[in-house]
Amino acid sequence: MPRLYLAPMEGLADDVLREVLTRIPGYDHAVTEFLRVSATVLPGRSFTRIAPELKVGSRTSSGTPVHLQLLGSDPQRMAASAARLVRLHPAGIDLNFGCPAPTVNRHRGGAALLDEPELLHAIACAVRASVPKGIPFTAKMRLGIADTGRTLDCARALADGGIDALVVHARTKVDGYRPPAHWEWVGRIADTVGVPVAANGEVWSEADWQRCRAVSGVSDVMLGRGAVADPFLARRIRALQADGTKTPDRDAEWAELSPLLGEFWWRVRAKLEARHAPGRLKQWLNLLRRNFPQAESLYGEIRALKDCTAVEGHLRRHGVPVLSAAA
Repeated sequence: MPRLYLAPMEGLADDVLREVLTRIPGYDHAVTEFLRVSATVLPGRSFTRIAPELKVGSRTSSGTPVHLQLLGSDPQRMAASAARLVRLHPAGIDLNFGCPAPTVNRHRGGAALLDEPELLHAIACAVRASVPKGIPFTAKMRLGIADTGRTLDCARALADGGIDALVVHARTKVDGYRPPAHWEWVGRIADTVGVPVAANGEVWSEADWQRCRAVSGVSDVMLGRGAVADPFLARRIRALQADGTKTPDRDAEWAELSPLLGEFWWRVRAKLEARHAPGRLKQWLNLLRRNFPQAESLYGEIRALKDCTAVEGHLRRHGVPVLSAAA
């Protein structure tokens, strides 16, 4: 059975959104936002802060396994941090070689290391020594910094370093999130390394998923922003695998999504200061606008609002159930 993964998305898919998105079935596992390993070995509280699911078997309430992602450039500190994480029994450990953010790259993290396959190999080897074989150990990479000159070298370095599987975001660091995604390179990597490879990038619909698999030649796909913009995408892909193409009923999906939006708002209110909460809701609605006219209307109404009470008034008028932040 082809696998579907929920991508790590820094500043977007935290534990709150991860919890809500995985209520809709479809994912084999989710990956957290990255934990940066820099000057010191990470303490245990860093892991449970970004992944409170560690306290309940490293799964969301719906049972979706949650893998934790580490980012850094020092093999020994990465290995020591992974060893501490192992004590918390994560469902999996992932390495980030894909983040294109300038603030991360300036400090030798994420995609900035893709000109140094020898370092990628050293990091993978060091972390592999800290991670028991029973815990899935994976990595996520882009195609390179500005070009694909060292793409295959980097993929081989990670595979030879002991990872169990590789996810490829089919763009370079310089590409950022601009289309297209170069899925054909995922296939070239899969033909080169001896570990399973999954494709990531520009999958917004079932048709994109089909094209991605056809072009790349791999069966496993990781969904990122497409899953946030269309929370039912993974479920519809599963239905497509089972029954054939079905046209989405957006009104029915919105009716199903409304209580999840309400829960998302409640969890955001419980987690963040009130002044930050409206921004998180707008962030999700802004992506949902791609698929739901109801989200377009609601987003337009609250876009300029900063007061939580005012936001909640509009949520209720749109049929979104609102719980008290203290509930």
